[in-house]
Amino acid sequence: MPSLAVCAQEQQQQQPEDLSRLSLEDLMKMKVESVYGASKHLQKVTSAAASITIITADEIRRYGYQTLGDILQNVPGFYITYDRNYTFAAVRGFGPQGDYNSRILLLVDGHRINDNIYDQALLGTEFPVDVDLIDRVEIIQGPSSSIYGSNAFFGVINVITRKAGSLKGMQASLSGGSLTTGYARFTLGGETKSGWKGLFSGSMQSSQGQQNLFFSEYNSPATNNGIAQDADHDRFSQLFANASYKDLTFQIVYGSRQKQVPTASFGTVFNSSQEHTVDSHGYFDLDYEHTFRNQLTLSARTYVDDYWYTGDYPYAYDPQNSSQVTLNRDYSNGAWWGEEIKLSKTVFRHHLITVGNEFRDNFHVLQQNFDVQPYYSYLNDNRSSQIYAFYVQDEYSIRHNLLLTAGIRHDQDGKFGGSTNPRLGLIYNPLEHTTLKFLYGTAFRAPNAYELYYGMASQLANTSLRPETIRTAEVVLEQYFGNTYRLSASVFQNKLNNLIEQDTTAGGMLQYRNAGMETARGTEMAFEAKWSSGFAAQANYTYEHVTDNDVDVGNIPSHLLNANLLVPIFSRKTTAGLNLHYVSTRYSLAGTRVPGFITTNLTFFREQLFSGTDLSASFYNLFNVTYGYPGGPEHLEDILYQNGRTFRIKLSYTFGAH
Repeated sequence: MPSLAVCAQEQQQQQPEDLSRLSLEDLMKMKVESVYGASKHLQKVTSAAASITIITADEIRRYGYQTLGDILQNVPGFYITYDRNYTFAAVRGFGPQGDYNSRILLLVDGHRINDNIYDQALLGTEFPVDVDLIDRVEIIQGPSSSIYGSNAFFGVINVITRKAGSLKGMQASLSGGSLTTGYARFTLGGETKSGWKGLFSGSMQSSQGQQNLFFSEYNSPATNNGIAQDADHDRFSQLFANASYKDLTFQIVYGSRQKQVPTASFGTVFNSSQEHTVDSHGYFDLDYEHTFRNQLTLSARTYVDDYWYTGDYPYAYDPQNSSQVTLNRDYSNGAWWGEEIKLSKTVFRHHLITVGNEFRDNFHVLQQNFDVQPYYSYLNDNRSSQIYAFYVQDEYSIRHNLLLTAGIRHDQDGKFGGSTNPRLGLIYNPLEHTTLKFLYGTAFRAPNAYELYYGMASQLANTSLRPETIRTAEVVLEQYFGNTYRLSASVFQNKLNNLIEQDTTAGGMLQYRNAGMETARGTEMAFEAKWSSGFAAQANYTYEHVTDNDVDVGNIPSHLLNANLLVPIFSRKTTAGLNLHYVSTRYSLAGTRVPGFITTNLTFFREQLFSGTDLSASFYNLFNVTYGYPGGPEHLEDILYQNGRTFRIKLSYTFGAH
């Protein structure tokens, strides 16, 4: 029987299959058992030194997920919130206020999406890739700084897109729904006789949002009795191009999202249509991968990224004259380029060795804040930085059923010096379909430019911030029962030092500071079943308990529960997808009890309604439940209530489909 390391090497040479092209019947016959992002090569999920969740394109369609945040909300240990501007993720009990998802490393086909100013992982409509273009999403829990460096703190999300050549011809998609929402996508793909494969796609969406939003904290005649009118608009545009020839692949991505902000964040004028943010991210990525005759695999990547942010904030500086409004503008522009080189080879039959380096040049890091008219500058900070890293990992097959993964990476940063982070994973298969994983790792996150250098009228910079670190221990059990059932359970402990949190100073100013030590302990359980009849069921439960210097932290729910049920109607081509999401009680920043809630989503999906035509109808928050999330330090609102019942109808047509 071949060793686990040899199996991993064989899988590394295979190209990931495009799951979006498979029928429901094909998906029901297979188990998605491969992951790329855990070790930067393709391997079985049961051989990866991490707790892994994979969401496929078929699940995205049949459950009606609209954003990457919707997808992650169904992953064990993830708690997703929305403040009517950005979508935030807390992971395994950690979700500091004022953090823009900087402790999650977000990748698209292995390309880093976190920017070089806020280190932000864009998860909502601000994510630059259309969800329709996703082949699958790999969620790798736990610290991964041993191969990815900073920001791979709580986990890595690797979004794998549809491959060049996966579409032969043209495809169009239209949708409309509640909140005056309209969406359109056009995709073109094909392959030339010379072997070039390509995929090009453009998307746009506009949503009016809630026309009247009530906020009790502003309930007075001077502030329109707490009603924000026509201040929730959301629109985005996206471009995607992917081409490949033999071992060479290049990709171009661009996405821009503009969002009106109805919450009067940061003390702005309430009920003003002027407050909005714009986030744009574009990149070019060139990737080469080749396996030589001696089974040495070389991977090389180079890329250039550009990120822009603009935030317009209306202020009434004179409290005696609230009609005199001054527009304050936040502007950020980050640009960077980098390279990665990786070599992998099985040596001495039982060792799969991976070595690599990474270099990133943040040659433009600009932050500005100024009043537009009359012009007055509060901040004009332009910097640059460079990051060097080297890593090595050995996947050692001690026996045919015992695998040891040991990796270490050293990052060198010009401001903070070096950080070295190891990862250990012992994977044991006592039975053919049973896997036990014993995992340990550390990770770090360096303070970003926003936390260090952003200072203006309401916020203080803090150049004394130190990197935060985490140590994680976890035990995972994975059990397969034939091709039908899968059960997993894990117990974890995370210890975090020097956590960077946004706090309010004695003078009422916001500032990022290093806090003390926080510890999270918890357990996760997940169950999945797929029957040959077309029925499918999924359920997962998370319990998490967080303490800060032995004092309980209550702003994160202790209990999370998700349940999905897929029911074929008459035939497998027509399904009803039911999604239940439960969040337990937690507390706001002011100590207010935020009630727990259960939301229900229902999607009817018809594949091949006519030749080449797919149709879906989705109902979100089906029972019109009233629920909300705690507001952040920038909000006067203690609880930010979310949308009631909404719906979406979507039609996709593939030209020339048979």
